[in-house]
Amino acid sequence: MMKLYSFLGATAGSYAGWYLGAPMGFMTSFMLSMVGTGFGIYAGRRVAQYYGA
Repeated sequence: MMKLYSFLGATAGSYAGWYLGAPMGFMTSFMLSMVGTGFGIYAGRRVAQYYGA
């Protein structure tokens, strides 16, 4: 379950980063997407640990 939560968090974080960076240009979107991916993986793993998955 930890991998599933990590994947879902990475997907959501990547999308959020891309959405926030899109008005500023392609490279900004890409960079914020990578930051969002990392944050999403971290958040997904924390959620999985909290719920004992």
